[in-house]
Amino acid sequence: MSIEKNYLKSKPICKVKFILPKQRAEGIKQVHLVGTFNDWDLEAAMPLRKQKTGDYAATLSFSVGEQHEFRYLLDGEQWENDEMADYYVPSHVSREENSVVII
Repeated sequence: MSIEKNYLKSKPICKVKFILPKQRAEGIKQVHLVGTFNDWDLEAAMPLRKQKTGDYAATLSFSVGEQHEFRYLLDGEQWENDEMADYYVPSHVSREENSVVII
């Protein structure tokens, strides 16, 4: 998994690309990004699109100074963290941890 941050020079915005590599997505049909940026709302989950490389990816824009907890939801059933997250925090709904991205 991977996170790419692209800070804009013209405004205090960062475009963050969330990537689930094809090796982690074998046999997976859908990948969604869920987190504090959408209040963990599964209905508003951001779908990651399959790339030509076989990776799944989505890009979101955040204001500089923000931080967000997030996880990937695979096929609506399996939750995954991002190995390249800035750090992890305990989840408030399970014994697992959530990934965190700092902008």
